[in-house]
Amino acid sequence: MELLSKQKTGKTERPVKVLQFGEGNFLRAFVDYMIDIANEKGEFNGDIVLVKPIEFGSLKLFHEQECQYTVQLRGIVDGEPKKINRVITSVADAVDAYEEYEKYADFAKLDSLRFIVSNTTEAGIVYDDTDKFELNPPKTYPGKLTKFLYERYKHFNGAQDKGLVMLPVELIDDNGIHLKECVLKLAKLWNLEDSFADWLNDACVFTSTLVDRIVTGYPRDEADELCKEFGYQDNLIVTGEPFALWVIESSKDISDELPLPKVGLPVIFTDNQKPYKQRKVRILNGAHTSFVLASYLCGNDIVLESMNDELILKFIKATIFDEVIPTLTLPKQELEDFAEAVLTRFNNPYVKHAHLSISLNSVSKWRARCMPSFLEYIEKEGKLPEHLTFSLAALMAFYTGTEIRDKALIGHRDGQEYNIMDDAAVLEFFAANSSKEPAEYAHAVLSNTDFWGQDLSELSGVEAAITSYLTDIRADGMRKTMEKIFG
Repeated sequence: MELLSKQKTGKTERPVKVLQFGEGNFLRAFVDYMIDIANEKGEFNGDIVLVKPIEFGSLKLFHEQECQYTVQLRGIVDGEPKKINRVITSVADAVDAYEEYEKYADFAKLDSLRFIVSNTTEAGIVYDDTDKFELNPPKTYPGKLTKFLYERYKHFNGAQDKGLVMLPVELIDDNGIHLKECVLKLAKLWNLEDSFADWLNDACVFTSTLVDRIVTGYPRDEADELCKEFGYQDNLIVTGEPFALWVIESSKDISDELPLPKVGLPVIFTDNQKPYKQRKVRILNGAHTSFVLASYLCGNDIVLESMNDELILKFIKATIFDEVIPTLTLPKQELEDFAEAVLTRFNNPYVKHAHLSISLNSVSKWRARCMPSFLEYIEKEGKLPEHLTFSLAALMAFYTGTEIRDKALIGHRDGQEYNIMDDAAVLEFFAANSSKEPAEYAHAVLSNTDFWGQDLSELSGVEAAITSYLTDIRADGMRKTMEKIFG
């Protein structure tokens, strides 16, 4: 079977407008996918060059296919399971920043270049004062970016119209703000001229972004079958869900230069991404955290099974629509539309999202994702949110075990062991306390300020409610308890 290539796709060469640090699945099924659509619609007319920003790994597959690849999005669309295939032609080349440093560095001198995209993991945006300008390239991503921007600044003599727009998608809050802080610190550490710092502030734009799409990557078990379906060999297939959201917060309006919404793409330009971040964390992530532990103890192993479980689905909907949405600030209809999209995503027949995978570090997740809604509901309504309160009791029931083995606390469901994964101190706490009587156990957890940042046992009615739920769960099991309370 013929290998996918530029000749096969009929790729049109365009000016390179985007340099992308990271060649992984997410960026290829998200940013590169969107730019491909904008190119097709005649609104962007720009290509992307991928940069391998780390020393290990290979670009061999990219070069063999001339950076052409297929994205298959699969999920529920308009109420029906659907697969959407797109051959991506927006990527022109891929370069190794270490093995091909001169080629990589020359892109700083490219007149058409305007955007820098990055996904270097959450640990990628860090300030390291041991990084050195003399290295080709510097070892950290901020170091690489600082030197790259400096080379551009020097080549164009500080021209204001040659600044670049940074679009980091690393999953940290205010990613653009932190990236800019790192770059400015490195510029100072390396004794680069003050005028360069001025150019960074005046000519460059560091956006902060929020991204959302589940990308499941290379479909190893289905690849041969898909290639037969496509009619060509593609060793770079990426699969993901149809849903996507890209919120771009910027101090300067860049929407005309990156006209993705104009072609119908789910991109929002704003001067404040925090309400959208709050919406995602509390509705999408908060829903996950609030139901998966109870659902797992009810006998469900993956999210799709939860969606097909009438009892759990009812619990999920009540949590989101009755207890979470009332605490958020965006317009109600917008929140409800997002919530409906979340339920559709949970019901994706092509994604088998394991509850035990989601359960990792559930204590800190509940604090970040569920506790804000829990506290704000109490403040606003003057009563406990029944479902969120129960989710905390379910967490305590899930985190029940006395043996730590291979860095996991051992729990039991229907006589079978399961691994509870969290920080060592968290697991040690539950190993020491989870076998206590419900009232004593509930108090120990709720009053643990290291977990919650405050003493939750001081909230009126919380301790009594949790104790009651735990007593019933231990006596009757999770499903019968939920049927009694929520059935």
